[in-house]
Amino acid sequence: MKQLKLMSLVMLMSASIYGADNEIFIDQSGATANIDLEQLGSANIIGGLNSVAGSMTALDLDGVSLTLDINQIGDTNKFLGDILGDNVTGFFEFDGNSNAFTIQVDPTNTYGANNSNFNVDVTGDSNTFTLDVATTSMASNTDLDWIINGSSNTLDFDINYDGGTSYVDVDGDSNAVTFNGSGYAGGYFYLDQTGNSRTFNIQQLSTLDNDWLKILSTGSSGTVCVIQNDNGTAVGC
Repeated sequence: MKQLKLMSLVMLMSASIYGADNEIFIDQSGATANIDLEQLGSANIIGGLNSVAGSMTALDLDGVSLTLDINQIGDTNKFLGDILGDNVTGFFEFDGNSNAFTIQVDPTNTYGANNSNFNVDVTGDSNTFTLDVATTSMASNTDLDWIINGSSNTLDFDINYDGGTSYVDVDGDSNAVTFNGSGYAGGYFYLDQTGNSRTFNIQQLSTLDNDWLKILSTGSSGTVCVIQNDNGTAVGC
């Protein structure tokens, strides 16, 4: 049985300053849910993970064969929460500056986060994105794609996988990419970057298995750290 609880809170404040912040609270359980959320404007929240403003909580999605389509258009917006399930398809689009997204996919190994496909499309500057897939499990057949256009953006994502592919396309200056891939089966990571003053910190740590990495980078200055370690002696940059 599928349960969906949705609360949209619009807060309007007026005086010498006027502001409008929207909040969405979702707690959903059940299979084959198809959820499409769009927020236009600034300082909006799709809630979860201790999501302030009018307090909120949730963005808690549980079930298999989920499809989640998020569009946040504006500045200083937040997308926060937990997604628990197999066969999850996510389309996440952010247009604007200083937005933040922190998402955990099946951190407690409730389903395993297998056969999931996430597409993140970002246009703007000074955005921060954190994505953890299968923190305590091993997600099989993960497909993750990032398309980033803008400067001073930070991407930090971890995958504990049983085979998977990550593709990151970044255009702009002063962008930072941090990736940690672990598990017991190999993963493929392809980074295509254009811009100056970039920072890469990439670790592929599949225990006793093979990992693959391809980097195409165009630009000047910056730092690059790459570690591939299949259970050998600990190393660092």
